[in-house]
Amino acid sequence: MTATHGTLVDVRTPDGVADAYVAYPDDGAAHPGVLVIQDGFGLRPSLRTLAERIAAHGYTVLVPNAYYRHGNAPVIELPNFIDPEQRPEILQQVFPMIRELTPELLRSDTGAYLEWLAAAPLVAEGKVGLTGYCMGARLAVMAAAMFPDRVAAVAGFHGGPLVTATPDSPHLAVGNITAELYFAHAGEDHHMTPDHIAQFDTALADAGVRHRTEVYEGAHHGYTQADTSAYHPEAAERHYRELLALFDRNLRR
Repeated sequence: MTATHGTLVDVRTPDGVADAYVAYPDDGAAHPGVLVIQDGFGLRPSLRTLAERIAAHGYTVLVPNAYYRHGNAPVIELPNFIDPEQRPEILQQVFPMIRELTPELLRSDTGAYLEWLAAAPLVAEGKVGLTGYCMGARLAVMAAAMFPDRVAAVAGFHGGPLVTATPDSPHLAVGNITAELYFAHAGEDHHMTPDHIAQFDTALADAGVRHRTEVYEGAHHGYTQADTSAYHPEAAERHYRELLALFDRNLRR
């Protein structure tokens, strides 16, 4: 692992300016680009730390504030340690913003983020990697289907819902994906039941998408997020190993 540098940046989108955090190796060289799609709690110190850890392995990592239409991060006041059972009002505040992220807005925003990465001097030419957490895993699947010519690898952790009864369900769009996928579901997660996981796997296989999915037994929804009550250290470390292996296979060519 190498030393990294991180800074706040602004990304212009069709709807305004998204604040974001970018982390990159402190060597002055261009590295493959990675787009991190946040969990429901949004851009905060723990996600910056996550980005820095990915960057230390030789990537330039952008983490936008998906809720930028409501202001700069943090959009809502968050405690240093997030326990939704003790602070249910946090979920009540973020759910309306999550529901606002329609496929149309996702396409608009992701296009802007990909353009920013393509123009950044510290990002190497070529396709990028995506990794998403919680709601971000759902958005990562949809983004990969929207931009198949720009995305080489997609990872999702404790994501959901990936299978719904609506026309915009992510599993219905996977036929457009050309990237390799790795998804790691939480063993204790009502967002992705065994039936949902089976349907998602079937959709990927039927579409011919290169993929591997796993269930991290004993882990709860949110297991990668170090500032939450769901954090599972062993599962989080496993996530980093699998994520970096996926990126190394597909972004270093």
